[in-house]
Amino acid sequence: MTGERIRIEESRARQLPGGPMLTLGLVLVVAAIAAAVALPAHVGPVVLVVLAVLALLTLRGLLVLAPGEARVLQLFGSYAGTVREQGMHWVNPFTTRTRVSLRIRNHETAVTKVNDAEGNPIEIAAVVVWQVEDSARAMFSVDDFIRFVGMQTETAVRHIATSYPYDNHNDTEGLSLRENAEEITGRLSAEIAERVSAAGVTVIESRLTHLAYAAEIAGAMLQRQQAGAVVAARQRIVEGAVGMVELALARLAERDVVELDEERKAAMVSNLLVVLCGDRATQPVVNAGSLY
Repeated sequence: MTGERIRIEESRARQLPGGPMLTLGLVLVVAAIAAAVALPAHVGPVVLVVLAVLALLTLRGLLVLAPGEARVLQLFGSYAGTVREQGMHWVNPFTTRTRVSLRIRNHETAVTKVNDAEGNPIEIAAVVVWQVEDSARAMFSVDDFIRFVGMQTETAVRHIATSYPYDNHNDTEGLSLRENAEEITGRLSAEIAERVSAAGVTVIESRLTHLAYAAEIAGAMLQRQQAGAVVAARQRIVEGAVGMVELALARLAERDVVELDEERKAAMVSNLLVVLCGDRATQPVVNAGSLY
């Protein structure tokens, strides 16, 4: 028979205003001193001890909270609630109190070498901004919630890196780490949030801080990217040159500047494409004789 896991949720601890309880504690201290001085010897010590114990318990129950923090109370090993409101409060003096920061924190992973979806070694790192939402789960659901967030963040970053290619070389519709940063970081945030929800932590955002090919293939991949850029640029140049040639032939025919047969049109097209698509400046040859 397996035991069912008990999930502890944050609840508000029983508390009283701290100011009046502080005043009561000080009154008990003064009363104890006065009793020790004024009462007879056979009565004074007893009253002194009683008043001193009451004053000690009253002052022991005082709790002061700064903004952005909480106190998780435990009474004889059981969860007794959480105090979140800043200021002075009075709680059960027999409780133990553990401080939990509610401030926004961030965790940056180390640069990790993994293989992307295509098997290429890449280096990746990310930062996650998070905050404790449920102090009870942060204290009792995991052993160390700060370390837990760090480990789960690194695991999520590795999983995201192996699920997508670094770059979309084949012009497919899938996402890539480099070209779809916003979508990738959105999915990374969702995965981290799901992984750390057991610790009562909420993820505010996450971002990739480092993304590059590993050193052993960085040079080859750079050449591949440069070749792709050159091919794309050449394609644009050729498309533009063809359009300009078409426009030139159409304008010559429209304005009846010169009449060209098919052979001379082909020669003209060839010359124009050489001029427009060449990566070096052309040297024109001036024909000072006849048209042909």
